[in-house]
Amino acid sequence: MKIYVDADACPVKDIIISEARNFEIPVILVTSLSHFSNKEHPSGVETIYVDSGADAADFRIVKLVEKGDIIVTQDYGLASLGLAKGIIVLHQKGFRYTNDNIDQLLQTRYLSAVARRSGQRTKGPKPFTAEDREQFRELFKKAISLEKLG
Repeated sequence: MKIYVDADACPVKDIIISEARNFEIPVILVTSLSHFSNKEHPSGVETIYVDSGADAADFRIVKLVEKGDIIVTQDYGLASLGLAKGIIVLHQKGFRYTNDNIDQLLQTRYLSAVARRSGQRTKGPKPFTAEDREQFRELFKKAISLEKLG
């Protein structure tokens, strides 16, 4: 099992790294070159840099991920690709993507994009809260436990 993180704007990398270390699970942070950092991560954490092009990180994650791995992303497109491969996919705000909710999420994203193109204003995401962090931590630990048992 490995944890793949769509890491460009992920506010829970510290939680992922901490909890994955507790379970001795490798973490792969996939990020664009525009977010290059010399920051050293603990053992068991690898950073893969990709071009800054749209969806480059998503495509690399999909190429690398295997059954039994976990993806953490806020990108609905990547989530749908991960689900199609039978992967557990988690959102940083503490919910799990499923075959039951992905179609509605993609539809909402599409309708918002159509509205923006026609000049309408749409709401952005709500601010990330401490409650979101804890909700993610609990979901993440539960997902790891389920995948280790499964």
